[in-house]
Formats: sequence, C-alpha cells, structure tokens
Amino acid sequence: MRVFRSFENLPIDARGAVVAIGNFDGLHLGHQTILAEARQKAAALNAPLAILTFEPHPRMIFRAGEPPFRLTSAEDRVAAAAELDIDLFYEIEFDRPFSALTAEEFIARVLVGGLGVRHVVVGWDFCFGKGRAGNVDTLREMGEKDGFGVSAVDAVTHDNGIVYSSTAIRQALREGRPDDARILLGRPWEIGGTVIHGDQRGRTIGFPTANVALGLHLRPRFGVYAIRLGLVKQDDPHRVECWIDGVANIGVRPSFGGDAEAGLEAHLFDFDRDIYGRAVRVRLIGFIRGEQKFDGLDALKAQIGRDVNTAREILAANPPVNPGI
Repeated sequence: MRVFRSFENLPIDARGAVVAIGNFDGLHLGHQTILAEARQKAAALNAPLAILTFEPHPRMIFRAGEPPFRLTSAEDRVAAAAELDIDLFYEIEFDRPFSALTAEEFIARVLVGGLGVRHVVVGWDFCFGKGRAGNVDTLREMGEKDGFGVSAVDAVTHDNGIVYSSTAIRQALREGRPDDARILLGRPWEIGGTVIHGDQRGRTIGFPTANVALGLHLRPRFGVYAIRLGLVKQDDPHRVECWIDGVANIGVRPSFGGDAEAGLEAHLFDFDRDIYGRAVRVRLIGFIRGEQKFDGLDALKAQIGRDVNTAREILAANPPVNPGI
C-alpha cells in the first residue's frame, strides 16, 4: 500500500482510483462494507482501490478539549488499511483552512484536480464541505458534470440490531464490553504505542509490566483485561513479530495513590525480553474486573494472581486470529 499525505502533485499512477471517503476511525465492519463496494467498482473499472481520509480527525478541530475518543491512531489506521489490501491511502491534513472549502471546492480541488477519481464510494449519510453542506446528492450532481461515478452504501446492522458504527464501538468499550466491540470491529480493539519505563512497582511484587501510554486513544472502562500484546516488527511497522498473552490494568492505579494520567500496564506470560522503546499493539480480549483499591500489597498480589488465572482461561478460549498481522 502506498501512502500519500497530500492530494497535490501526485504521480500519474496514484491518480484515477476508485476512492472510498470517510474518517474510518476503527475501520470496523461498517467501513469494510464501503470498502467492499469500492473493491468491486475498482475491479470492474480496472482501477486502483484507494481510501481518502483526514488527519487529525475533524472532531479534534471542531470540538477541541473533549476527552480522547479515537478508536485508532493515525498510524494504526494505516496499518489496518494495509491489512485490507488497499492500493492507495490518501491522508489529507485537516485544518481550519481546509475545513473552509465549500463542497464544490472540495470536489473540484481534491477529488477532480488532485486525485482524478474514477469513482467515489461513501456511506449513505456522508456530509462534507463548509458547514457540512455537501452530501451524496451533491457528489452525484458534480460527478455527472466532472466524469466520475458515485455509490452510497446503506447502514449495516448486526443480527443483534446494533448498527456497525464507531459510536456503538466506543459505547461498548466505555462499558467494559470488548467482546461486543470485537463483533462490530471484526477484530479485537487494540491500543497502539511504545513501551515506556514505568516506576518498576510491578517488578517488586513479582509481576513486571510493560507500560504503554494511552495517548489519543479512547479511554475504555478502567479495569483489568485479558490481552494479547503484538510486538511490531522493527523493519515493517504494518506487521507483528509475535503475539504474547498477558493481563493488563488500564486506569490510574488507585492502590498506589492514583496517577494523574491513565495508562496501560501489561504483565506478559512466559516472556522476559527487554522491549523498552519497541512499538506494540495491545488487543483487549476480555474484561475481567473493574479497577479497585486494595488494602496492602498482599491483597493486591493475591488478586493479580487470580486475574492471571482468569486471563489464561479467557485467552485459551479465544485463540489468535491472523497471528502474522
């Protein structure tokens, strides 16, 4: 997959694609329905398959100051797209000047002048341009004039009646339901980051941990999870060297006085390599319990031991899928 962070001055072979447009936060199964439609169009037109998305997420510009909400970081979104065999990934900088483009200007400058699109695929409720004035009808009208086709994909609903959406996934994670989030995503939700130095407290009680900052990721329900940590290959950021089973606490560690900033501490099973500074992907496989404060280290150690056993049971019942990615 080739990644471009501008719509201007593209090489000839990076133009003329079938382009799926959206924020694609999470690249969940609803998004993948849009991509499946785009893939069919690309095959029929013998054209490349592309994603057009924006960074930062527009919500971070228009609703600055709100708590972190992203399901995927920019880096993880690219990695997820690479796993889906996308040919071209356009990640356009979203700022105030860009947001001031009218719908017509966006089509003329970005879609036609920049990308030279053959066909555009969007969700049924897609809106764009200044004041969100553009919609699917705008695209179709301009497409007829400028020579590109348009497809709009209806909302997709799971058997349980829940619409595949980033909003539903966020709600599931905030309520400690990673299983439901996995159903909507089509894969376990994960937190990407770099292993950083902690305060070594886990090591002193017999449970050393790998610490990962949550960054801009959504804060799921604080508590203890069965997890798999993927050690990202140093020569290929889109691939994983190995997956390691473990148990993790996400939260502020009330037993140690409480931290100002929530974080993730993962205790890895049967693994003792030094991975400080390594990029990792931590997948939440199952929720074990909420975060709680313990009266003393002995009580904490005993509970962690029980958490480890529970995590092993959960992970044994949920073997890894696609272990190489």
